Amino acid sequence: MGMSSLTNNLDFDLDTLVKILDYSSDEIFVLDKNMKIIYVNDACKKHYGLNKEDVLGKKSVELVESGYWTPSIFPEVFNKKEPITIKQTTILGAELLTSAVPILNDENEVELVVTTAREMQSYKMLKAKEENAIAADQGEDPFAGIMTNNEKMKNVLKFAQKVAAANSTILILGESGTGKSVLAQYIHENSKRKNGPFLTINCAAIPAELMESELFGYTGGAFTNANKTGKKGLIESVEGGTLFLDEIGDMPLPLQAKMLQVIQEKKFIPIGGVKEKKVDIRIIAATNKNLAEMVENKTFREDLYYRLNVVDIKMVPLRERVEDIIPLTYNFLYKFNRIYEVNKLISEDCLEWLSYFSWPGNVRQLENLIEKLVITSGDVIGIDDLPEGIYTHGKRQIEKTAPSSLNEAIDQAKKEMVRNSYKMNRSSRKVAADLQISQTQAAKLIREYCQDLQDK
Repeated sequence: MGMSSLTNNLDFDLDTLVKILDYSSDEIFVLDKNMKIIYVNDACKKHYGLNKEDVLGKKSVELVESGYWTPSIFPEVFNKKEPITIKQTTILGAELLTSAVPILNDENEVELVVTTAREMQSYKMLKAKEENAIAADQGEDPFAGIMTNNEKMKNVLKFAQKVAAANSTILILGESGTGKSVLAQYIHENSKRKNGPFLTINCAAIPAELMESELFGYTGGAFTNANKTGKKGLIESVEGGTLFLDEIGDMPLPLQAKMLQVIQEKKFIPIGGVKEKKVDIRIIAATNKNLAEMVENKTFREDLYYRLNVVDIKMVPLRERVEDIIPLTYNFLYKFNRIYEVNKLISEDCLEWLSYFSWPGNVRQLENLIEKLVITSGDVIGIDDLPEGIYTHGKRQIEKTAPSSLNEAIDQAKKEMVRNSYKMNRSSRKVAADLQISQTQAAKLIREYCQDLQDK
């Protein structure tokens, strides 16, 4: 069959073509002459954690400046007016081979730029030595776990940036696995001390009998069989930097008094010593415990609590960041695909079930699960690969949301069609044309089903 006879048999409109392009595993972007994004397919969700409506209408420079990909390919395409292919890294950690092709008008001016991007793992390039060397040099992004599309979490990061500039003590509160230690490092990296050391001490991990000598050091002869010249403590080694005390609620009461002196006076006395030492450090503490309750129970010093709690930041649990579950999943998938030199994919059904789960262990639990699935699953991670608890929870949610009658099923289908059409078209006239209904009916359905979308 010739191409002309094939095209003559094709009978679909623009909306159908858009739906077809959304099935492409490759990313497709189209920019106009002003570098404004006028089309993107659904691959932007797995590469950047963004929905189409978050991207359309924006200038490419806005996304580049926000760190969604690097480096930018578009300025060079507009300047050279010829096709260009480069390697890019996205905010979620995907490595892309991106090609941009300019479309010129009769005056040799750029009218459109069409880009396609494919994950480099598809080429199995990660097994090349030079790629491994580049990845080792670049290292993992320590702040990937706090990337977010959630408003609460965005406010946490904005507040963290604001208080980072000061030198005040900070107390980070939140459940285990929410990323308290990552936020502490984020504050350090945004502070005037960023060129100084950053040290994490887990108060729950160091035995109580060793913690004092580890933190404050000791003088020669302070212990039997100890170093004769003494030992510098961890606090002193962080001079000019930031000390992060994780799980501060587990610090023994006798040590809390010495830590209070460090915070208040920036002084301490090593074990066995008589002379005070001065230290210039900033202290950030974190806990998943209720310190106020511990103060009432006399298991935590009240004066230390108030000195630590000059500025408090509460981390948002993952169950309240539902829109971040899929972007974080892709981030960890890219990360562990690199580490284990594989190219595992994840099914849409599996992503949906992960979104249903409440994640009591938060981001850390999700990261650990994705690592396990990358190691143990086949080429495509599916719902059958999920642990029983997550599988059962997802099944209950599916059954809960399943329509119980024909009328309910029809209503659900109608709502989904209207919402999907409105997300893409954004007007009652276009929705009416897309769904082949009157504009009056379209306007009524939009009011009924799309109130939350209209507010955006």
